[in-house]
Amino acid sequence: MNSSKKIVMAIGLVLLVLMIAVGCGGGGAPKGSDTSQEPEMQERIIRSTEATVPVIDPGVGSDYASSIAFANLYDTLVFPNHDGTLSPWLATHWEADDGGLVWTFYLREGVKFHNGDELTAEDVVFSMNRMLTIGEGYGYLFSGVVKKAEALDTHTVRFTLDKPFGPFLSTLVRLYILNASEVMANLGDGPYGDMGDYGKNWLITNDAGSGPYMVKELKMQEYLHGTAFKDYWAGWEADAPEAFMILGTTSGQTVRTLINRRELEITDQWQTKEALDALEKIPGVAVNSVFSGTNLNIMLNTKVPPTDDVHFRRALSYVFDYDVVVDQLFPGSAKSRGPVPANLPGHNPDIPEQARNLAKAQEELAKSKYADRLNDYPVELVWIAEVPDEEKVAMLLQSNAGEIGIKVDVVRMPWLSFVDLVTTMENTPNASIVFVSSHYNEAGSILESRYHSRSTGTWEQGEWLMDPEIDKAIDEAIGTVDFNERMQKYMGIQEKIVELAPTLWVFDQAEKRAYQEDYIYWPAAELTKAGKPVTSVMGYQFYYRDFKVYPDRIPK
Repeated sequence: MNSSKKIVMAIGLVLLVLMIAVGCGGGGAPKGSDTSQEPEMQERIIRSTEATVPVIDPGVGSDYASSIAFANLYDTLVFPNHDGTLSPWLATHWEADDGGLVWTFYLREGVKFHNGDELTAEDVVFSMNRMLTIGEGYGYLFSGVVKKAEALDTHTVRFTLDKPFGPFLSTLVRLYILNASEVMANLGDGPYGDMGDYGKNWLITNDAGSGPYMVKELKMQEYLHGTAFKDYWAGWEADAPEAFMILGTTSGQTVRTLINRRELEITDQWQTKEALDALEKIPGVAVNSVFSGTNLNIMLNTKVPPTDDVHFRRALSYVFDYDVVVDQLFPGSAKSRGPVPANLPGHNPDIPEQARNLAKAQEELAKSKYADRLNDYPVELVWIAEVPDEEKVAMLLQSNAGEIGIKVDVVRMPWLSFVDLVTTMENTPNASIVFVSSHYNEAGSILESRYHSRSTGTWEQGEWLMDPEIDKAIDEAIGTVDFNERMQKYMGIQEKIVELAPTLWVFDQAEKRAYQEDYIYWPAAELTKAGKPVTSVMGYQFYYRDFKVYPDRIPK
């Protein structure tokens, strides 16, 4: 696409978003309007930006925007609290046999789907079987784990596991329950036998959930608009948002315009330091900074030259200047200690921080089989176009690597293009800059999604590690029912992965978002101010039903 077309599209997006925002009741009275009369009550809405518009099919999506959407459109058997515990949700209680192979859940009665149907055990069974059959998104959490799902009666469901799986209860925050009848009524042609496409085409723009919000409209590459489900089983508190919107843009200009006009409540986390500084100067706007289980990785493809050589990878890990990134580019973040963010249970605190050491970088490079042929093996480094500050990280690595004779070619790539690229080993670049978050509240989530062979071909593993010993160790750890024993195994795995140097773990992210402090109450931001923990389960910081919106406080 040429530059002129990009400019036209960008301008169009700004205008479209502004029109949508005005139509949804944001901002003050129009110029020239009669303000002497009592103003109409504005809709209580939370609008946020993300890098992409969510994929709202729970059997397919798994990125940040999609995880936010799932938390609001669908219900799960259990709910992740900010303190790391789980609360009963659709399941009022449960029990497991001593070996952890059979789990029985007793469902809440009277829960309604958005179309009015009652939620039953059959819907839970359908949702699990669909997840296992499609095998995309969060399906990896249950694939090879759940042997059978069965409805014992209308409100009792039983899962039989293939093998013990310690975090099973925690992973159920990713089993989003769909209305089986509604999905079955909207099957299209597809590869799943009698199930056709399993409703995938319909679920691109529709939901079949029972969550606090339901889809009002999804416009591809533009926005998701959800509206409150008034009959939600858990009820509503006063001042809760009546609607939400997720806008698929990280454009600094667009974001600043919307924040200024009070037509955006929360920004994405990808705004540059300079943009956040400018946003924080707007009256009523604050910047929330929280460690939420996310870290920045420079993934190294361990199966293509020259990053297939462990000494070459170690040279890159030693030559990179982590202090510059943490002190200047992403202030407030913390240098990583290995692959697992420090706030996740099972993190190994004994792993040293990543640190620049030029002498060790030169020493490792000399041991590499590519040491005498560096000009023949440039490193292709991809950064994600929707995250502008990643370019600075890429340019820094390019400069640092040049000090020891390694040539780095920096490539800017849109997120969806990157997701497509890394589906094959040969097309995956030597190095990829990607933020990664946990899917459930344990180190096992990061270890499995990032380094087990099951996750190769996804955006979460650009390393293509495919190490049988690591795979076996991860399987043994997550198969350990005893919590303390499982945590110890996680720590040992991290040490083994660090030895292989498949990644430059740059920092644990202090996730920063500007928001309208004057007129919205954001629970995660208030917990951060009080020095209390915030959930590390991606997406659940934005469970909008717990927010508050006060339109009368919007500055005029």
